[in-house]
Amino acid sequence: MPKDLNTKNTALVLIDFQEKLFPAMYDKDKLLRNVVKLIRGAKVLEIPIILTEQYPKGLGPTIPEIKSLIPDIKPVEKVCFNCCDDDLFCTALDGLKRKQLLIAGIEAHICVYQTAIALVGAGYDVQVVGDCVASREPENKVTALSRMVGEGVSLTTVEMALFELLKEAKGDEFKQISKIVK
Repeated sequence: MPKDLNTKNTALVLIDFQEKLFPAMYDKDKLLRNVVKLIRGAKVLEIPIILTEQYPKGLGPTIPEIKSLIPDIKPVEKVCFNCCDDDLFCTALDGLKRKQLLIAGIEAHICVYQTAIALVGAGYDVQVVGDCVASREPENKVTALSRMVGEGVSLTTVEMALFELLKEAKGDEFKQISKIVK
């Protein structure tokens, strides 16, 4: 059973939001709006972020709308669909000492799915942010989310995750998060 998210034990994993892949995503404008909110909220709450890029030589770098929000984060370049099959990713994740993971990324039915399942298998509490994942075809996303839930991944949304991390409707962080989600 997943525990409530908390800022001391949660990290955000952003998977493959890349220039040659992103334009092909179904409902990409809504996806981008939600991912931007998630990143901005994570920064307010000081949640560490890991960014991956799948074969950047072929798929290009992270899209500027996302990279500009996290300019100091060096992407983990990979060729494995499952991020956990990449040593640099595993080293970065281990270094965070966090056991609760929020995952956003593309494509839902390939890299996000394989990574989420592997992380659950490795003992992490994994929540996929459903409004921050996409595939080229909506059926692939729906199937991936269904299979992930069946294999122990929890689903959340940007607002659910940010307010669960926030805990209270008071203070500067609450004001900042409220502005972000509007």
